[in-house]
Amino acid sequence: MEYIKLGNTGLDVSRVVLGCMTYGEPQRGGHPWTLDEEKSRPLIKQAIEAGINFFDTANVYSDGSSEGIVGRALKDFTRREEVVIATKVHGRMRAGPNGSGLSRKAIMQELDASLLRLGTDYVDLYQIHRFDYATPMEETLEALNDVVRAGKVRYVGASSMYAWQFAKMLSISKANGWARFVTMQNFVNLLYREEEREMLPLCAAEGIGVIPWSPLARGRLTRPWDEQTARSESDEYGKSLYSDRTADGDRRIVETVASIAREKAVPPAQVALAWVSAKSAITAPIVGASKPQHIADAVASLDVKLSPEDVLRLEEHYIPRAVAGFS
Repeated sequence: MEYIKLGNTGLDVSRVVLGCMTYGEPQRGGHPWTLDEEKSRPLIKQAIEAGINFFDTANVYSDGSSEGIVGRALKDFTRREEVVIATKVHGRMRAGPNGSGLSRKAIMQELDASLLRLGTDYVDLYQIHRFDYATPMEETLEALNDVVRAGKVRYVGASSMYAWQFAKMLSISKANGWARFVTMQNFVNLLYREEEREMLPLCAAEGIGVIPWSPLARGRLTRPWDEQTARSESDEYGKSLYSDRTADGDRRIVETVASIAREKAVPPAQVALAWVSAKSAITAPIVGASKPQHIADAVASLDVKLSPEDVLRLEEHYIPRAVAGFS
């Protein structure tokens, strides 16, 4: 495993992040494709043994059961000081007022609930899951600063939003001397490259670590174009991220990934991940794994070298698309 500093921090993280949305009680949170605790634990253990030290989850994943599964597995398979635990806040956790969002009240109560489920007294990286249009930025940022000063959070990060929003939040934190965002978790893959326009250059200029979600386009880049999976058939949010308007270009990209994979004698997943990891602004992609091979491919992708010609072939059929993933 390779390790890298997380943005401008001194924190060492693996160049592969294990995304833990896959792990949770299937009957909770509207994700029938998730793996229960018994099926999840071997994969988390495999990731640890492969050298992955960075684990990303969220309070909303399977109504909190993802955090519980991940926390118990990490406690059993490794030592707390050896892993970097990331979770998120924003999504609705219960009906009624203050059950979601980034108000001071929501952040304080949801962080405590996440810590309890994770079985730890601090989170290494606490991320705002989305931008909250209903809460002043100053309120959110001051609350995040306070949980850092209280020792409950080591670093704070953000997720998919417009670059101007992120830039403004960074500016407010700087002006007030508050804890600064050190990461951006955004939507980047060969089928969705809109973040290359503004967000990735902003992160590079500001020294922000980039840990993109869905680097394999929810598996679309790993299988034949017309092949479906249980998740792809039931994942309504995933379907909303891609449109018919770009389907022809997407199909050509998927076919090119498969062609280059054959030439290099590696699985398509390794080629698609190698493309993401080669982007200079990106620290480490977040990879979900429901099978042992998924973790093996993620780790092996770090050894796949793409030539300039390979990159040109992978990128030439891209069709610009509408912004997605911000909700």
